[in-house]
Amino acid sequence: MKTVVIIPARYQSSRYPGKPLVNLTLPDGTQKTLINLSWQAAKKIQGVDAVYIATDDNRISNEAVGFGANVIMTSSNCKNGTERCAEAVKNAGLDADLIVNFQGDAPLTPHWFVEALIGSMASVSAVQMATPVLRLDRQAYGNFTKDRKNGLVGGTTAVFDKNHRALYFSKEVLPFLDISTLSTEVPLPVYHHVGVYAYRPQALADYISWEESALERLEGLEQLRFLDNGSTVECVEVEAQGRMFWELNNPEDVARIESVIGESL
Repeated sequence: MKTVVIIPARYQSSRYPGKPLVNLTLPDGTQKTLINLSWQAAKKIQGVDAVYIATDDNRISNEAVGFGANVIMTSSNCKNGTERCAEAVKNAGLDADLIVNFQGDAPLTPHWFVEALIGSMASVSAVQMATPVLRLDRQAYGNFTKDRKNGLVGGTTAVFDKNHRALYFSKEVLPFLDISTLSTEVPLPVYHHVGVYAYRPQALADYISWEESALERLEGLEQLRFLDNGSTVECVEVEAQGRMFWELNNPEDVARIESVIGESL
């Protein structure tokens, strides 16, 4: 199964313009851009034939070429990363059995998250699209609720059925629970949606044939277009193995990621 990884990156983020080119300070005091660190994380994934960065911005392209990445230029019309991946596949004429959308703002994504996703897709040929989910521990749950109380849009949560088919994704913390009533020994039933997607080519083709959905627009979550059109999204549960996972959603996240980035290098 030929697998390619595409890292979609845009400069004009509504919440954090220029985010891919933000410098993060490493434990040795040197700095690297967010897109560079995300590319390094993607390069660690086993069983992948190629890694590309897809962008519509020459500043990002120049930075990526500078650190050795393969770049595919796309238009500025892409509404989200899934659309950009689909356009990159078309523009570059990529022939792949599986396309992985690896988030350019998530350098803390462990390689085994994506390897589990690829393995799941390889074992069940009927699955057209899948994404990882990570059960929150109490510290991570506290980060989620703290952000929401402070009016910040942080991580995304996923709710799925007993067969691990997604029911909904939200930037709110779902499902609601009164944590004070739960024993500290009880695992929390709240899952962080890890913003990585694996698609078969037909799933990408279907996606760009559909109109942007109302829920997708309201939540700002591209994967809701699949659910709105009755397409199954498989949730693959992954393990943190002691590593902290977080995306760089807001300027306030820079310090949070810098504090642990050394563990992922």
